[in-house]
Amino acid sequence: MAEESNICDTDDQHLDAGVEMGQQCTAAKEESMHEDAYERCNSDEAASGGDMQENGNEKCNQEDGEGCTEEEGAQKCEAMDVSEVVEHESESGTNKVKECKESVGEEEVREGEGGSEDEKDGEENDVDLQEVNNINSDKSETPSQVNVKLQAEEACRRKTKGKKKVSKREKMEDDDGDDENRDDDDVDEDEDEEADDKDDKDDTEIEDNLLKKPYPKPSWHPVIAHWKRQMGEYKTPWAFSHDAIGSYRLVERFKQYAELDSHDGCVNTLHFNQAGDRLASGSDDLKIAVWDWVKQEPVLVYDSGHKRNVFQAKFMPNSGDTTLVSCARDGQVRVGALSSTGVCKETKRVAQHKQPAHKLGLEPDSPVVFMSCGEDAVVWNVDLREPKPQKVLAVKEEEKRIALYTIQINPSKKEEFVVGGRDHLVRIYDRRKLRDEESFSPVKKYCPHHLNKSDPGVNVTCSVYSYDGQEILVSYNDDDIYLFDNTHSDGADFIHRYQGHRNNATVKGVNFYGARSEFVVSGSDCGNIFLWSKETERIVQLMHGDDGGVVNCLEPHPSAPILATSGLDHDIKIWMPTAQEPANIEKHKKTLQNNRLEREEERHREPSHLESQMFRFLLQHLRRSTRRQAREAGDDLDSDDSSSTDSDDEEEDDFAQQMACSPS
Repeated sequence: MAEESNICDTDDQHLDAGVEMGQQCTAAKEESMHEDAYERCNSDEAASGGDMQENGNEKCNQEDGEGCTEEEGAQKCEAMDVSEVVEHESESGTNKVKECKESVGEEEVREGEGGSEDEKDGEENDVDLQEVNNINSDKSETPSQVNVKLQAEEACRRKTKGKKKVSKREKMEDDDGDDENRDDDDVDEDEDEEADDKDDKDDTEIEDNLLKKPYPKPSWHPVIAHWKRQMGEYKTPWAFSHDAIGSYRLVERFKQYAELDSHDGCVNTLHFNQAGDRLASGSDDLKIAVWDWVKQEPVLVYDSGHKRNVFQAKFMPNSGDTTLVSCARDGQVRVGALSSTGVCKETKRVAQHKQPAHKLGLEPDSPVVFMSCGEDAVVWNVDLREPKPQKVLAVKEEEKRIALYTIQINPSKKEEFVVGGRDHLVRIYDRRKLRDEESFSPVKKYCPHHLNKSDPGVNVTCSVYSYDGQEILVSYNDDDIYLFDNTHSDGADFIHRYQGHRNNATVKGVNFYGARSEFVVSGSDCGNIFLWSKETERIVQLMHGDDGGVVNCLEPHPSAPILATSGLDHDIKIWMPTAQEPANIEKHKKTLQNNRLEREEERHREPSHLESQMFRFLLQHLRRSTRRQAREAGDDLDSDDSSSTDSDDEEEDDFAQQMACSPS
């Protein structure tokens, strides 16, 4: 019985030692866990120890039917497998530790940082605890083995503390590195924000500079001007109105006065008569209308006789408003004889271009002489007293014909005229130096130096003289408007540049406004009308002039502060300085920016060479077929037409050969 009692005592010691060991390892684990999780873990393991003892008693009760004591049932306890109790204790302790670790890991994930390091420490500690559990699972432990277990537990605690210190130090270093990386990221973000701010600033810098240009100095004071007129100090009856027209105070108060609506197509041309009480207009509907714009009604609408879009219609000066000349896409130049009773007596053709004719140049003060130009590069001089027109020249550059879009005669020197077209040069000729040659050199050529042969797609859409012929205003497609001093030598650069609009969709016009050409006026693809001060380049007015999106024609009144405009819309708009407040140009900064960005985007888009060649080839073929049909119909074309047919055929053959050789 004594031996059996000793065995039971030994078993009890093993049981107590296992419980004590589990509590010590749990205490070591507590150092790497959060306080709230450890409290749960301690309470769970304490309960686990009690469960272990109860399980041992239940074993004894199952074998003996009653509790195990020192005097009774020792033999029953000897037969009990002590290893099962120890293993049960070890498994229960390990399971509790795992449950504690999982709960701690969940809280660490919620807290955000350090989770990965603590999980690694927990895994390593589990390995160490497993080693201790393996020692606990030994079936025949002695007191010396118990001491070994205690030493192993102490080593486990020291190892865990050392790993914690290392992990904390590494974590601090990682945190420092993260702080440095975070600082670097903050610096990069600041640099990116500064770059974005700089880009935004650069995006509007051009527009800001445009809007910072100074306004012109006031040149007209109403009270003083009225007093001078009353005192008879003005030498001419028009002096008062001329000064008023040139005042930017009136220009910046422009407001739409009326809409003249009669055409069924785009209105391509406008022209006031000398008195300013009649306005002529031509349209894609092939009709020409003469308006009483004050009453806002047409006094005459007649069929122009053209077969395609009417591009220009003008009153001949000093003709009593009875002679009106026109040109069109069909290449014809026609004259209409009007009666004072509001009837068109007849129209007849006076010249024929092989390709579209865009503009007419009137000789100052002459009721019978004018000039025309067309895309066939030919300039005709028409004298209504003569039966046939005179061919002045065919404009060429290095034996290549230059399609012409614009022509005007110098208002101060009728021998001089300017032409421009499908290249970057504006050419000035003197009719006194003409010879019977197909081509000859112009007196002067002007082009902005930065555009000189830099972009083959840039060409002149319109050029006009100032009121005294001393300056030439030139508009380029998808570029700006430039002012040249006509007194400068050949090849001189521009003296002023006007920016903000967009000229790409159509062959757009440009004009001076003011009795002394104080302002520059142009339409734009954005549907707005721009007016700049000629001297300061400041935008003084910006008005929405076309719902269709493009304004093409701008015609100033000859003696009053009135402007007529037209575009893709089928109506004509009349503008007067009737607004109560001046225009606020600052609110149109976005419009200016969009025009510039669209232009830059268009320039960076690579054109298709094959598409361009094919279009030109088809256009040439269509024109050739049209001429053949006209000859078969018995149209009396000029004798020069047949001479140029061969050259057109040669050009068509060249285009066909280029298309055949173009890479696919």
